[in-house]
Amino acid sequence: MRSSLALIATTGVLAIALTGCAGTAPAPQASTGSSVDAVDVQGDFGSEPRVSFPTPLTPEATQCVEVIAGTGPLLQEGQMVMVSAALFDTETGDEIQAVGYGDDDPVALTIGGPSTLDGFTKGLTCAREGSRVAMVVPPADASNPSTGAKPQTGVVAVFDVHQAFLSRADGAPRLSRDGFPAVVLAPDGRPGITVPKADPPTTTQVEVLREGSGETVESGDRVVVHYTGVLWDEGTVFDSSWSKGAAAVFTVADDEDSQVVPGFAEAIIGQKVGSQVGVIIPPDQAYGDQGSGSVPGGATLFFVIDILGVA
Repeated sequence: MRSSLALIATTGVLAIALTGCAGTAPAPQASTGSSVDAVDVQGDFGSEPRVSFPTPLTPEATQCVEVIAGTGPLLQEGQMVMVSAALFDTETGDEIQAVGYGDDDPVALTIGGPSTLDGFTKGLTCAREGSRVAMVVPPADASNPSTGAKPQTGVVAVFDVHQAFLSRADGAPRLSRDGFPAVVLAPDGRPGITVPKADPPTTTQVEVLREGSGETVESGDRVVVHYTGVLWDEGTVFDSSWSKGAAAVFTVADDEDSQVVPGFAEAIIGQKVGSQVGVIIPPDQAYGDQGSGSVPGGATLFFVIDILGVA
């Protein structure tokens, strides 16, 4: 399974190369201009593009243009996308890297994520699912996310957006039963959780907090999710994709192929994309008497899970 790493982290060569040389989407963070208009892109969506441009290209700000039109709303920060990409040096025209073409699967990238170049975030807000978008990123927008080092030259990038996932659950709200943990949402969708001062149930308990209308998750699917997990006894967060700045990708299954604890998988399988679920997971359906990491042995867990897509 491919993990939910951003392109810059999934493809470490890029960082070396650069440092060495759900509602209505907001408006794009970049626009067209003379530099990106000078980039000629040929080839079919999904195949490695043939790219040429006069050198050097020196825009003051990131520029973007949709070469092949996609469908649906413009992409926005917080969304995970599956992309192919070809990257070139703005000074020499040399190819830096190409990923996600041919026998290689598209890679996961989170727009605005902590490992994504600022210029890629700006340029991808010009795109939609199914888009091929070209962008010219100046050095100021191409700093290495890990070190902050600014390259001497910028990058011309061509992205094919194969799949775009929700940034948060967008289903219709539903009321949960009395005695279930209370969940309130921040404006960006991040959940705040209050666990009742009561003994937890001894079986897995699932409540649909928002009911989506997308694809139904089946056993064996790779799902894209945002989640927050708290310890029932302490009411404290022990893990959250929200705090990491990017959604997670897991295989959920009702057998040994699952990459999550049984109670987590049970909460998701059979639910629809766009749903948000809350699940109380007893120790025998979580980490048992041995615990794991910051989860002590014998701990009952509560998760709020946003189901953002099936990858």
